[in-house]
Amino acid sequence: MTTRITHWIDGKPWSGKAERTSDVFNPATGQKTGEVDLASTAVMAEAVAVAKRAGKEWANASLTKRASVLFAFRELLNARKEDLAAIITAEHGKVLSDALGEVIRGQEVVEFACGIPHLLKGQYSESVSTGVDVYSMRQPLGVVGIISPFNFPAMVPMWFFPIAIGAGNAVIVKPSEKDPSAQNFIAQLWKEAGLPDGVFNVVHGDKESVDAMLEHPDIKSISFVGSTPIAKYIYETGTKNGKRVQALGGAKNHMLVLPDADLDLVADAAINAGFGSAGERCMAISVLVAVEPVADPTIAKIVDRMGKLTTGDGTRGCDMGPLVTAQHRDKVKSYIEAGVKEGANIVVDGRNVEPNSDGEGYFIGPTLFDEVQKEMSIYKEEIFGPVLSVVRVKSYAEGLKLINDHPYGNGTAIFTNDGGAARRFQNEVEVGMVGVNVPIPVPMAYFSFGGWKASLFGDTHAHGMEGVHFFTRGKVVTSRWLDPSHGGINLGFPTNG
Repeated sequence: MTTRITHWIDGKPWSGKAERTSDVFNPATGQKTGEVDLASTAVMAEAVAVAKRAGKEWANASLTKRASVLFAFRELLNARKEDLAAIITAEHGKVLSDALGEVIRGQEVVEFACGIPHLLKGQYSESVSTGVDVYSMRQPLGVVGIISPFNFPAMVPMWFFPIAIGAGNAVIVKPSEKDPSAQNFIAQLWKEAGLPDGVFNVVHGDKESVDAMLEHPDIKSISFVGSTPIAKYIYETGTKNGKRVQALGGAKNHMLVLPDADLDLVADAAINAGFGSAGERCMAISVLVAVEPVADPTIAKIVDRMGKLTTGDGTRGCDMGPLVTAQHRDKVKSYIEAGVKEGANIVVDGRNVEPNSDGEGYFIGPTLFDEVQKEMSIYKEEIFGPVLSVVRVKSYAEGLKLINDHPYGNGTAIFTNDGGAARRFQNEVEVGMVGVNVPIPVPMAYFSFGGWKASLFGDTHAHGMEGVHFFTRGKVVTSRWLDPSHGGINLGFPTNG
C-alpha cells in the first residue's frame, strides 16, 4: 500500500486533486512507498495568495509572540526528532544516526532564530542635528520561497525558514519530490507550536512549480541549494523577475594533507567526510590532496578502514546507506567507469558491494581512486556519491594551486600540525568554508554557510546574520518632534547646524 503525499496549504493538507504525481521509493529496498502530488502553476498561486494574506498579520505580530512560537517549535522538534529522522531514512536512505544528525544541525538554526528580538534590533542616534534623531529598523519581505534539495530534506530548509518566520515573513517550501514527507511532518509541528495557518506552506512539485515560484510577483525572495547548473538558472531567472536570490550550488571539496599531519586522524576524516550519507553531501570531501611522501601510508590506512565499513539498509545499524534513486546510482557508477577508462588506479571498487538489505536497493559501496589527474572527469565534476579521489602533489604550493584553480569553492580542509601553514592556508585558499584538521567545516548557525566561485550565486550566505539580512529590508527614519516655539518657515537648504 502506498501513501499519498500532498501539499500543506493554509494549515492543513490540500484537498484538491493533482493532475500529475511522482512516485516515491524506499532507496534501501527499491519498493514504491508513496505518490507525491506535483503542483501546477495554479496550485502555487493558491499557496502564494494564502501566504500573502497570512503574512500580513504575522508581520504585525509582536517579537515576543514570534519568539514564543519559535521556542515552542524548537521543543516539539526536539521531542520528535527521532520520528523525523525515521522519515528521512525511509525516503532518502541515509542511516538513522546520520538522519538524526541532520535534524539536530537544523535545530541549531531554530535555536539561533529564537533570539530574533535581539537579531532585529536597529540602531539609534540622538540629536544628529538640533532636535533630530535617526534610527534604523529591519522589516520582513513578505512571502519568501525555499527550494530544497534531496540530500538534506529537513536540515537545508531549516537553514532558511526559522529566520524567515522569526523575521515576520510567510514561507513556501518546495521540497524535492524524491523525499517530500519530512516537510509535511515539520508543517504539522509548526501548527502544533501555534504558528498561524498560512505562514508556513509546503508545495510539492517539479520544474513547473519551481518556475511558478520564480515568476510569481508576490514571492519576494528565493533560497535554493542544489547543483550549480540549476543554481545558476534559479539565480538568473529569479533576479530577472525582481527577486532576492541566494542560490547555493555544487562543490568539489579538497582535503590538503601535509607531511606533518597525523595520518590516523587524516584517514578517519577521509572516511567520515568522503562516505558519510553515501557521499551525497555538498560538504563531502571528494578529493584528498596528498603532499608527498604521505600518499602511500595514508591510502593504506584509508583502505584498512574501508574494509570495516558496512553498507545496507539505514535502519539496520549499517555505516552507509543507499543512494537516493536508481538513476543517481547509475550516474555514480558511470563516473567510476569513466575514472577507470581514463587511467586512474581504482584501489577499492564499490560497484559490486553486497549490501545488508532486502529487495533491490540503490547501493554503491565506498570507492577509492589513486593517481587521479586534474584532467579526469572524476576530478573535475561533482560526483555526489561515495567516491574518494587521491591526487598526489609535490608541495603545499602545488596543492594550493590545484584547489584554487578548481571552479568550485564551497568547502576545503587542511590537515597539519604546523600552525603557520594552517594560517597561511586559511588566508590563501579561495574557498568559502575552511577546516583546519576538521574535514566538514559546516559553520554553526550563528555564522553563515556558503561558498565562493561556482558554488554560490548571489551575495548572501545562509543563516547567521547574513540570513537575517536576507529575509529583511532595512529602513532608516529621520525624526524631529517640533517644539511649539519653533522658528517658523525657513526655505533654506537644511544643514546639520
